[in-house]
Amino acid sequence: MSLVTFAPSGKELEVAEGTTLLAAILESDPNFPHKCDGNAKCGSCHIYVLEGRKGVSKTTREENEKLDSIVGVSSKSRLACQAKVLGTENIKVEILSFV
Repeated sequence: MSLVTFAPSGKELEVAEGTTLLAAILESDPNFPHKCDGNAKCGSCHIYVLEGRKGVSKTTREENEKLDSIVGVSSKSRLACQAKVLGTENIKVEILSFV
């Protein structure tokens, strides 16, 4: 289990290993935008992983390709639908307002 903190709200949630950050975000905020049902096709679940980046799965080729097409991408960018919690450390994610 990892404690995931959502910025800017400050909400925290215990998340089981193997859970996507999208599933965790939706548990915290059911209105979070996501359009492609977790298939890394739309980029609407673009977030920043501010802390605990080693606590989430590695970026896949498909995710990198989609991130390359999104405005505002940084080294902290992930698609919440593709990033899985590893359960090794706590994670802080920023929910982006321009998504």
